[in-house]
Amino acid sequence: MTVTTPNYMTLTSYQTCIQKLQGAWETFAATRLDRLRHGEEAEKVAEGIVEDLLTGVLDWTKGDITYQIDFADIVLSRNLQKYLVIEVKKPGTLRLGQQSLALALDQAVRYAHAQHIGQVAVSDGCVFYAADILPGGLRHRVVVNLADAHPPVALWWISVHGVYRPMDDPRPAEALFADESYPTTGPNQLDQGLAVLLHRTHRLPAWCFAWVGDANKPSTWKLPYLKGNGDIDEKRLPKAIQSLLTNYRGAKVIIPESGVGDVMLRLAQAAKRANLLPPESAHPAPVYQQLMLWLEQNGRSSEI
Repeated sequence: MTVTTPNYMTLTSYQTCIQKLQGAWETFAATRLDRLRHGEEAEKVAEGIVEDLLTGVLDWTKGDITYQIDFADIVLSRNLQKYLVIEVKKPGTLRLGQQSLALALDQAVRYAHAQHIGQVAVSDGCVFYAADILPGGLRHRVVVNLADAHPPVALWWISVHGVYRPMDDPRPAEALFADESYPTTGPNQLDQGLAVLLHRTHRLPAWCFAWVGDANKPSTWKLPYLKGNGDIDEKRLPKAIQSLLTNYRGAKVIIPESGVGDVMLRLAQAAKRANLLPPESAHPAPVYQQLMLWLEQNGRSSEI
C-alpha cells in the first residue's frame, strides 16, 4: 500500500517551520517551567507563555501580536489581516473534557464574531486549543499539551503559513470536550462569575445550541441540545432533530441550508454519545432511525 505525503508537508514553509519548532522546543519547555515555578500564577504568566510559543517556537513576530483588542486577550494578524483570536486563562484552569474550556471558547467566539475573524484559540499556558468557526459551530484545528516533551508538529496549523489553510479534520470542536461530564455550574455563576452570555428563554450559553448564527446575538441561537452543566439533554435532543427533519409540534426551525449538514452531524454525535443510535441502541426511537437515514442519504454516517 502506497502512503501519500499530504501536500502541505512538501511546502518549504512547512519544513522551515517544523525545523524551527523542533529546534526551539527544548528552550521553550525550560522557559515555560521557569515561568510556572511559583505556583498559582496570574493570567499574565499564561500570556507570556503563549507569546513565547508564537514567536519563539513558531514564526510569528512580536509585532503580529496585539493585546486587548475589543476585549480579545490576543489577536494574531499580519499585513492587516486578522487570523486568530486567543482567549487566555490563568495557568492550570483549562482542561479537555471540562466546562472551563467550553466557556473560554464561547468567549473567544464572541470576540471573533465582533471582529469578523474566522478562527479562535484558548490557552492557559498548559493546554493550547484552536478551532475554526463554521456556520453554526466550531471545527477542531489543533490541540497541544504544552508540557509535552516532544515537539508537537501539529502546531504548524497555527503558524503564519498554516493558520489560513483549511483543515481536513471533520470533527466538530464539541466532540473534544464533551466526552466527560462537566461540573455543575448554576445560572448565577454563569451570569456573574464568568460573564457568559445566556439565551434569554433557555438560560443556556451558546455552546449548548446546535446552531449559533451570531455568538453575540442569543436570538440567533437555535436547537438547544445540551444542558447547562454540559450533559446531553435527552429531552431536547430529539426535539431538535425533529425540528429539522419534520417539525416539532408544528414548528419547523429554519436555518441556512448550508449549515444543516454540520448541525445534523453535531446532533448525531450527541445521540451516539448518549447511546441512542445503533449499534449501541438495539431498538432506537423512530426519530433516531430517521436521523440515521438522513446521514446515510447524505454520506455523513461515517463521520459519527
